[in-house]
Amino acid sequence: MLPLLTAQQIREADAYTIANEPISSINLMERASKAFVGWFVNHFPDRNLKVAVYCGTGNNGGDGLAIARMLYDHKYLKINIKVSRFSEKSTDDFNTNLGRITQMGLDLHELQPKAPFPAEDAEIIIDALLGSGINKPLHDDYKRLADYINDLHKTVVAVDVPTGFYTDGELDGEATVIHADLAITFQQPKINFLLPESAPHIKCWEAVNIGLDENFIKSLRSPYLFLEERDIRKLLKPRHRFSNKGTYGHALIIAGQAETMGAALLSSAGCAYAGTGLTTACVPQSGLTALNTYQPEVMAVVREENKLPEIEWEKFSTIGIGPGLGKGDDALKLLGAVLDNFKKPIVIDADGLNLLAANPKLWDKVPAGSIVTPHMKEFDRLFGDHDNWWQRLQSAIKSAKNRNINIVLKNDYTLVVTPQGKVYFNSTSNAAMATGGMGDVLTGIITSLLAQKYLPTEACILGVYIHGKAGDELALPNRMNVVMPGLLARQLPLTMAKLMA
Repeated sequence: MLPLLTAQQIREADAYTIANEPISSINLMERASKAFVGWFVNHFPDRNLKVAVYCGTGNNGGDGLAIARMLYDHKYLKINIKVSRFSEKSTDDFNTNLGRITQMGLDLHELQPKAPFPAEDAEIIIDALLGSGINKPLHDDYKRLADYINDLHKTVVAVDVPTGFYTDGELDGEATVIHADLAITFQQPKINFLLPESAPHIKCWEAVNIGLDENFIKSLRSPYLFLEERDIRKLLKPRHRFSNKGTYGHALIIAGQAETMGAALLSSAGCAYAGTGLTTACVPQSGLTALNTYQPEVMAVVREENKLPEIEWEKFSTIGIGPGLGKGDDALKLLGAVLDNFKKPIVIDADGLNLLAANPKLWDKVPAGSIVTPHMKEFDRLFGDHDNWWQRLQSAIKSAKNRNINIVLKNDYTLVVTPQGKVYFNSTSNAAMATGGMGDVLTGIITSLLAQKYLPTEACILGVYIHGKAGDELALPNRMNVVMPGLLARQLPLTMAKLMA
């Protein structure tokens, strides 16, 4: 799993690599700039493009100068460089690269404080103004320049981090940030790239390896981790000969009402297709025909209005409860019965979460290691209002530890937050999956994996990755604009087989 570092930890990794590889800071800058250029050249192969490189006078600006020089060597001849002289300070590596640029005679213009900015006819702007060191909103000339660049509506490629963007910590929604169509970032994605506040500022990002010492990075023991396919391949357990349906557990899905049977069907399908040996759905009498028609492999426990169903709790390996269940008295009694009678980890989603938020005393009965799977609004109802996603991230870490639960906070990069305080960012999924019912399928998948004797944290990590991977396999190669949840559920066995191969 790829550790994700704060800005301070990245500086520590830079310093350690420089001291222990060893490599000079200017040569590490050369290596980073070469990695940036390698990706840029593949993405923008037209050498006739007009490119403007906007540089600060720190190390991010030094990167920009080295990038301009290397692009010129790659025959991007229509390059101009603009250096912001808004401060008398400059770093040694910036000055070294400025000397190299001056010797080449490239077009360079210095931007002065309070002076008008020159007209810009470039088709691509490379933003190398401030980078990852910023810890306060832009003001004065840098704010004026960022607003100017944004108003140009050009294609912008950021070097490491868009100017004005914080790599970690709370993002000010009112702060000025240069809007990057692409951020080519060094070594690893920055933590805030993976939170929704990045959306207005970064359309996409690509991480390029610059050779920082990976053993040192691991030694920093960051609680933030980025899931990779190799991690999933190590965790998944293939099926073996002489196993049977009993080997893979028996899951109970408690879901659906007469008007919301779709949620019950989709969560049950996700559970069955993810490999549970036996899946039983607890559904209302009115939904039995729909269940038998849609998923005949799933057994049923029928619920009657104003009456708790008779459930043999000991039969089940785990329980998933909530999708489409409603928030009335019958649903509350069902959740209470589960918490009174079942002491192994369970999965709580959707209306189950709403019931838990409205009846906080029920928290005391939630089994240790259980899994809650909220979206943003459900999360805030459970754990209090938050002003931004960084606050939610810290709240999730605290709540998962205090309540000894796993929290799956659904998002583009869905977060798995564990009782140990670890945060795993999922790396799969796509916008075609943004449709009603996707969360129901995810609940079924995680419940299925829990029934198959995966540890709760493993079930969460595998569940979110496999769910997103199945969506990627459907949407991306086939250029599908929308992936329906039922189709995704049926894709699961193939996706899992590929990962186990």
